[in-house]
Amino acid sequence: MGQEIYLGLMVLVFCIGYIMITFEHITHINKATIALLMAVICWVLEFGSQYFTQTENISLLSEHLGSLSQIIFFLIGALAIVEIIDAHNGFKVISDRINIESKKKMFWVTGLLTFFLSSILDNLTTTIVMIAFLQKMIEEREDRLIFGGGVVIAANAGGAWTPIGDVTTTMLWIGNQITTFSIMKEIFIPSMVCFLVSFFILNFALKNGSIRKLKEDDSKAEPYGTLIFYLGVSLLVFVPFFKAFTGLPPFMGILFALSVLWLVTDILHSKEGRTHLRMPHTLARIDLSSVLFFLGILLCINALESAGILTHVAVYLDQTFSSTTFIAILIGLASAIVDNVPLVAATMGMYELTQYPTDSPFWSMIAFCAGTGGSILIFGSAAGVVFMSLEKVDFMWYVRRVSFAALVGFFAGIGVYILFQ
Repeated sequence: MGQEIYLGLMVLVFCIGYIMITFEHITHINKATIALLMAVICWVLEFGSQYFTQTENISLLSEHLGSLSQIIFFLIGALAIVEIIDAHNGFKVISDRINIESKKKMFWVTGLLTFFLSSILDNLTTTIVMIAFLQKMIEEREDRLIFGGGVVIAANAGGAWTPIGDVTTTMLWIGNQITTFSIMKEIFIPSMVCFLVSFFILNFALKNGSIRKLKEDDSKAEPYGTLIFYLGVSLLVFVPFFKAFTGLPPFMGILFALSVLWLVTDILHSKEGRTHLRMPHTLARIDLSSVLFFLGILLCINALESAGILTHVAVYLDQTFSSTTFIAILIGLASAIVDNVPLVAATMGMYELTQYPTDSPFWSMIAFCAGTGGSILIFGSAAGVVFMSLEKVDFMWYVRRVSFAALVGFFAGIGVYILFQ
């Protein structure tokens, strides 16, 4: 077969796989399964095309694997830290301090808490915690769903402006497209505006009145829960500083944080027989399917990059749309339909740092648009998929009640970013 046929088959595999990933909620086939299958088939086609020799292809694969393994190790470390906090019921530190009767006041407090919490943890974990909290707080389903839609928007907006708040921002950070303090300075205000405008619109969908008071938490209070919560969060916040002080990649910082927390929990529970609070037991609770999804998607993108497909796409976009802002907006809107992880990975493969250097406004726009654009549709982000799963939300309900607010907030944030530039 000619080189063009192999390239065409790779694009076809990629498109079919993406359609299946997008409709995971209908097919009930785990997206990690599809992503891994896509990756293997695309690399088989890349090796089969013989555009490069087998030795050159192996070298390319090894190089890509070295880069993306940093992201995988970072994710595993961050997920393990969050799980050990959850095992100690550390998040009760937050839930025990919130007891507000006014529905609209509670809506804004929940949003602000989600916005800032997701910048420290990540948008996926924050959404899980906040939806579980709302299920205890709000009895009326329609109101609870509005709150949940707000949580998705706030979590995605809050996660976009820090290197550890959203996996796509983490990818750009690890890839040296952005630096910690630059992205926080550039994106914080647009992200806040996106959140505030969206919540202002959603606020009108809530009825006036009081909410049911929070029930007493039936979950068992674990020893040292408060200590582990504050220590875990502090270690997560320390990771960007670790990179700045040592120059080591971020995954080394997260492994340092994980080892410190592991050491502390081993010491605290060494004589009590509380094996369920120790790290080996907690590691079994990590959502490895999500990690494998990222691995599969990134390997697939690497195959397309090695084949030169992404370079052709970049040239086409540059020739068709001269504005980098417009390209970033297109990527943000596409992330409402297609998962933002592969979109950002593809963008990183299409544009070299020699073309857009570290902390270029282009990368800041990509971080913002990809992070917040996923809120426009419910399956456009991991936070939205979790919300849909936990609350059994109908796709069309989200379109009718939340999508417009998310879309207006998205463009409001872009407008503010352009204004400041």
